Amino acid sequence: MFVAKFEKISKDDIDIAGGKGANLGELTQAGIPVPPGFVITSETYEKFMSDTEINTNIMDILKNTDVNDTKALQEASDKIKEIIINTKMPQDIETMIVEAYNQLSQSVDEDDADVAVRSSATAEDLPDASFAGQQDTYLHVKGVDQVLEYVQKVWASLFEARAIFYREENDFDHEKVYIAVCVQQMVQAEKAGVMFTVNPSTGEEVAMIEGSWGLGESVVSGDVTPDHYDVDKKSGKIETLTVSDKKFMYINDDKGTSLKVEVPEEKRNERVLSDEDLKKLLDMAKTIEDLYKKPMDTEWAMQKGRLYLLQARPITTLDNVDEPTSSDNATDLDVIVKGLGASPGMAAGSVKVIFDLDELDKIEDGDIMVTAMTTPDMVPAMKKSAGIVTDEGGVTCHASIISRELGIPCVVGTGEATSTLKDSQEVTVDGKKGLVYEGIIKTEESQSSQSETSTSQAAAPIITVTDVKVNVSMPEAAKKAAATGADGVGLLRAEHMMLGLGAHPKKFIDDGKEDELISELINGIIKVADEFYPRPVWYRTMDAPTDEFVTMEGGENEPIEHNPMLGWRGIRRELDEPELIQCEFKAIKKLHEKGYTNVGIMIPLSQNVAELKKAKELCADVGLIPHKDVEFGMMVETPAAALIIEDYIAEGLDFVSLGTNDLTQYTLAIDRNNEFTAKNYKEEHPAVMKLIERTIKICVENGVTCSICGQAGSVPRIVEKLVGFGITSVSSNADAISDVRKTVAKAEQKLILDAAREQLNK
Repeated sequence: MFVAKFEKISKDDIDIAGGKGANLGELTQAGIPVPPGFVITSETYEKFMSDTEINTNIMDILKNTDVNDTKALQEASDKIKEIIINTKMPQDIETMIVEAYNQLSQSVDEDDADVAVRSSATAEDLPDASFAGQQDTYLHVKGVDQVLEYVQKVWASLFEARAIFYREENDFDHEKVYIAVCVQQMVQAEKAGVMFTVNPSTGEEVAMIEGSWGLGESVVSGDVTPDHYDVDKKSGKIETLTVSDKKFMYINDDKGTSLKVEVPEEKRNERVLSDEDLKKLLDMAKTIEDLYKKPMDTEWAMQKGRLYLLQARPITTLDNVDEPTSSDNATDLDVIVKGLGASPGMAAGSVKVIFDLDELDKIEDGDIMVTAMTTPDMVPAMKKSAGIVTDEGGVTCHASIISRELGIPCVVGTGEATSTLKDSQEVTVDGKKGLVYEGIIKTEESQSSQSETSTSQAAAPIITVTDVKVNVSMPEAAKKAAATGADGVGLLRAEHMMLGLGAHPKKFIDDGKEDELISELINGIIKVADEFYPRPVWYRTMDAPTDEFVTMEGGENEPIEHNPMLGWRGIRRELDEPELIQCEFKAIKKLHEKGYTNVGIMIPLSQNVAELKKAKELCADVGLIPHKDVEFGMMVETPAAALIIEDYIAEGLDFVSLGTNDLTQYTLAIDRNNEFTAKNYKEEHPAVMKLIERTIKICVENGVTCSICGQAGSVPRIVEKLVGFGITSVSSNADAISDVRKTVAKAEQKLILDAAREQLNK
């Protein structure tokens, strides 16, 4: 069989129709709305290669090519494709294709049907391999001459560099991998996208759907970061809804070709899929899974409200789904880029920013590839990479799919990775959370070494008068943080718990779910309080900037601020929305009632005493009396707070903690995340150190516990100065506890020795 309509093909015909063709046939036979078309089978390709006698020449080229040499591989690919495209198609093959195209045109009532000419490799979409995106697809092909031309180009794409490399890496015999071609009527889509019938990273029974305006090319290619929807398959409940800024879309022009155009301003941030659209897609997902008896990866389009399925294939990465590797150490690193977690796992390495294919030679084993969006030609370089980060794309774009298959951690849709990250910068990629951290996390080997050090220290502990505490960003890090032997938690951040709720905390209150919000906070805080009891845990109330809330469900009303770091955050926001901070106070009250009296409250980003006074009143209103029932303190992060610290003490404080990250950037007027000014960001600047010294000494004079929880608390030379100023405790990142304790002990001994020498000299 050389040419066959979709109606004559089933999923059992992969050997002749390829994965795509066989699945389109199976779906058509099952009555699922698939645009009509036909398949030029693999037998036609085999006949072409045999009748023209070009196969031997092609195999000789491949035998003499080192696929790990990127340039040599590309040269071989170009040579082979040129041979296939420039070889005249035999007349009998041409006639069969022309007749099939004319019949399709008649069936859709067009003189020359507007079609997509799509590759369908015979090893494609098998349960244990995915050739997705390796061969070419051509849209808006019209007329017999164009159809013949692009069929031949699709045949040639079987020898794209990425396809050759993939076959070599997976031990597929080049001579036994054939290609079929699907010719299918184009859908004039108003909206389109992709859908996984389960979460492709975890296997959870949630339909993961992404959509954007226009043709689906923008989503699959990664040209846009699409809207993202997670829908529970049993209940139909939308678990996650993220509306993205969709800058571009593909549309049809008057000549029937697709054009990349800017999305109208009013639609860029408009939700693409309605609840009714999602129900249609969910119903289709269930139907397809029932048909195939396995999770599926699909492409869909909507035209005038009607849903069409363009492709379906088994998800090939689920066998690789294990508990992803991660490191609690990463929670204490600075997040410098955020996106969508597309392929789980942790990877650390040196950044290589790729703007053009000619730069792929920069990638060495273990690098972090950063690019606007990966293309199939990048697969050989992706294989070398430890992690992938992209500006654009969703969790079903090329970068996501290939990274999952290769088992490489991947973060997509960051919007800024290529401009924020720099060549040779050392970073850690968290492909589950969608985060890129500054710096390298501890390896298992070094963590093991650290554990041995801790064991040694347990046998002969270093005793310090100055407490050495630990910063905890997330409850999940509590066990590892407690294992360091820290004297308590100098900073437990609220915002990470808030951002992990799945919806804006204000939405809980607006929906009458305040008790649920309080319960979630208790569940997070108690993990830390329990690990450290009876050692103190200082809980800092919510301090997330507005831009971190805007993408959450219920976050659409967040204000758009030019500089969120200087905006509506910290105590200034919580006093405007007192119901939020009172939920935090109620959670801590319940924890105290359970016996966790080691949890204290710390308000962030204050600039005047009235804020502290009002916060304490709100706390007392829920039945938790500051200074009596609970220790109540504040962060010193603004120059204003440092300069009037004595006024705060007069109002009443149990403790203060210096937040040197914010204090430094506010004092020096420098955004520490700005690539142009970051070099001038220095905690040791004389002005910053004077504010720190002033705060510590006034606190000590008035018997107020004083700590530090910014990055400076992990820098030995600064810690020495802090001890000299009389600081009560130092709170640092978990991986720095051992070194900080040694530094503190040394600084204390030096003070004793200096005092003794001074006494002797009198």
